[in-house]
Amino acid sequence: MSQFIKYGEAGLLDGYFETQDASANESSLQRIGRLIDWEIFEPELHRAVLRPAKGPGGRPRFAPLVVFKVLVLQKLHGLADDATSFQIADRRSFRAFLGLTPADLVPDGQTLADFRAALAAAGSFEKLFAIFLEQLQVRGLALARAGVIVDASFVDVPRQRNTREQNAEIKAGKVPEEFQADAKLRAHKDCDARWAKKGNETHYGYKNHVKADRRDKLILAAVVTPASTHDSQAATALLAEGDGEAWLDSAYTGPEIAADLTAKKIVGHICEKGVRNCPLTDEQKAANRQKSKVRARVEHIFGAITGSMKAHWQRNVGLVRNKAGIIFGNLVYNLMRYEQIVRLKLAPLG
Repeated sequence: MSQFIKYGEAGLLDGYFETQDASANESSLQRIGRLIDWEIFEPELHRAVLRPAKGPGGRPRFAPLVVFKVLVLQKLHGLADDATSFQIADRRSFRAFLGLTPADLVPDGQTLADFRAALAAAGSFEKLFAIFLEQLQVRGLALARAGVIVDASFVDVPRQRNTREQNAEIKAGKVPEEFQADAKLRAHKDCDARWAKKGNETHYGYKNHVKADRRDKLILAAVVTPASTHDSQAATALLAEGDGEAWLDSAYTGPEIAADLTAKKIVGHICEKGVRNCPLTDEQKAANRQKSKVRARVEHIFGAITGSMKAHWQRNVGLVRNKAGIIFGNLVYNLMRYEQIVRLKLAPLG
């Protein structure tokens, strides 16, 4: 009898014990998989990607809900398409989340790209976001009972190397002739992204404007614009009657925002901004600090999306695909935040 444990010899029940080992110490990923009612997404997924078969035969396709959960997994961990397929094949916890065994096929990178493109073209990510938000509200969350917070964050995309003349045409809303003449070049040129500068930081891409629940830190609505769009220009689209109170930073000062808040019967808490030769008084600074203590909760949201998920860096080209990716990132954040609320018992559930 050997005195050492034998390795490399597959046993009859190895697959079973492997799954049990992955589920023994439940991670946040397993809790998300268990807590979310994934079936609520199926009707929209089927509507967006399923088409009548052209004829008999052919390999059966992956179930849309499985591929959608792969996209959730990808967004949670900030992975590229091919890297996602490899990690699923390599990690037991990923397969346990998806309900796959080691023998099951894993969608490859091209399958993920095609599936994501089909959802983006059908405008499904906005609908999927709304479906889960409705589910949260049924459970007593994301109801803005304590008010809302509005803010925006930059979403960077690969920077373009264009001539000054080409940039001038793009800024004017035109597509340069050189791009139109070469289909492959056009596919790699983002004519919707814009440059923006904030402090000492330079950004190229888009902005994720969000309205978040003050109590739950769940995203209630979002608007995606080019990075050059001022924060205040998306506020009227985000704020709605019934929000009660709204906390905003000094970028949202101005008569238009004030009029919109009044019309929608919202009490606004806007940080005041000092100007040259008219600095803020001590009372105004103290008031701003109190408002910022509430408004800072939205920075926790952007911190999770940017840091943990790396979702404020996009690899897509064009407004349609980047908007889809940003809205999907907001949805995945809400999934993650819901698991956190349940685990830590941060709010009573209806």
